[in-house]
Amino acid sequence: MKQVRSLGYGLAISALVVVQIPVALVAILGVLVSTVAGMVFLLEPSVRLIRFMAGIDRNLIRRWVGVDIPTPYRPRPPALVRARDGYYHHKGKRYRTAASPHIDRMLAWVITDPATWRELVWIILDPWTRSVLAFGPTFVIGLGIWLTFAEGLYWGLALSVVAFFLAPAALKNYALYALALLGPTANTQLVGQVNRLNQVRADQLDLQAAELRRIERDLHDGAQARMVAVGMTIGAAEQLLDHDPAAAKALLVKARESSATALQELRQLVRGIHPPVLAERGLGDAIRALALDSPLKVKVHADLLERPESPVESAVYFAVSELLANASRYASKVTIDISRRGRALRVTVSDDGPGGAKAVPGGGLAGIERRLAAFDGVLAVSSPPGGGTTATIEVLDALPGDADVEPVNALPKGWRGLLYALCWSLCWLPLFPQGLVSTFMLIFQPEERSWFLALHMPPPFQWPTVAFMIALGATMLATGIRLNPTAGKNPGVC
Repeated sequence: MKQVRSLGYGLAISALVVVQIPVALVAILGVLVSTVAGMVFLLEPSVRLIRFMAGIDRNLIRRWVGVDIPTPYRPRPPALVRARDGYYHHKGKRYRTAASPHIDRMLAWVITDPATWRELVWIILDPWTRSVLAFGPTFVIGLGIWLTFAEGLYWGLALSVVAFFLAPAALKNYALYALALLGPTANTQLVGQVNRLNQVRADQLDLQAAELRRIERDLHDGAQARMVAVGMTIGAAEQLLDHDPAAAKALLVKARESSATALQELRQLVRGIHPPVLAERGLGDAIRALALDSPLKVKVHADLLERPESPVESAVYFAVSELLANASRYASKVTIDISRRGRALRVTVSDDGPGGAKAVPGGGLAGIERRLAAFDGVLAVSSPPGGGTTATIEVLDALPGDADVEPVNALPKGWRGLLYALCWSLCWLPLFPQGLVSTFMLIFQPEERSWFLALHMPPPFQWPTVAFMIALGATMLATGIRLNPTAGKNPGVC
């Protein structure tokens, strides 16, 4: 049941506070000592400790909540290389060893990365927000049961029921709050997309050049050589036609057979560029044709009514062809499943081979990954030793149709912009002064109550008010993230 799973995941995530708080104290102390006392060598280990905890949170949220939080860090600077004069050159200076310039480069890497300071804020605030949103529903359920059976307040049972059904929403809001602080900014996403597109463009240029070389080689060694031989055979037949018609006829028969063979090779070459069955019948029938030509026992299940764009079809077709060719060396049975997931095209190829397959640079699987990358496609391979191989191809936004629209994104544009501005401009008010600062005020009980709402509430309602304010602020922050007009839709956000 979704609510029970959410309560269990929330308890597990909130239990990490026991580890997170000591790690946060050590990391914050390391950052303070490195900046105040000048012990700069402590900064990088402290930041790495924070990033380690953030990585655990990203993995748990992706696995349990379904919200993918991409890694926002800038690329690590490459290692220094000793120059020809035997020194390491850095910022116009020469060093005998790489230790000093390495520390300087690592410091610049972590200090100039916005993710470093956002994660520092996260590790300070997260124990409170995590406790409220992840552990809060379980606490409220227990409180409602206690009020019902110990105090005789039967409305406590209704409180427990409401908290039970709101547990998935609370956990989702915590995940979106974590996405705001642990995910990449819009600027970081744009830089990453530019770098990725540059890499994809370079890979596709290399791939196209390799395809052209293959076509030229096949034409030169196959059809072109046969056509030259046909011309020479016909020339010889012309010389024999007057005094040896029988020999000339035999040469013409041979020339006709060679021309037929050349025509067959040209057709095979055309099928290697873009198979006619793929253009005429679509991806499902084209893969069935591949299965008929394969020496393996292949079963094809196609549940695909719409056709993707022709370049996508071609890339997926040749990827499946490559996977079948790999399976023919080791396996005897193959199952191919073609389906859609939303607007994504998914093809799963499973065989009964010995397993152990993995992508290596320059190998066939790496070539498939490069071919699919041009269309935002990915290849996932599961190949345990002795357990067969399952390769899953998924191309995002490959099929027509409306993507699933979240309710908040279905709002009219004007209202959506207004709600976005209100959430981002006011989320700090319940989250920080009325939530986190009130927490410290309740702990230390100062005489001045100031304008903090929780301090003016009756004692039984003070801590619930603080928890409500933190949950409200995190929910507003999460809503602002989901309504962000400058960010692309994250596939991990449901």
